[in-house]
Amino acid sequence: MATDKRRYTLRLQDENFDKIKVIAEKSKRSIAMQIEYVIEKYIEDYEKENGTITIPSDD
Repeated sequence: MATDKRRYTLRLQDENFDKIKVIAEKSKRSIAMQIEYVIEKYIEDYEKENGTITIPSDD
């Protein structure tokens, strides 16, 4: 399955992983999609408080 998503290895404490797994199951998401959702919500909240994050170009 082709995807445009960047691959990243993440290490979590067992307890945090297990809790995310429970939340993901209740939300009908995979663990990876739940983690991505949490990150997206954090970025959204951060930008509401601090303004849009500007990503520098690689030029």
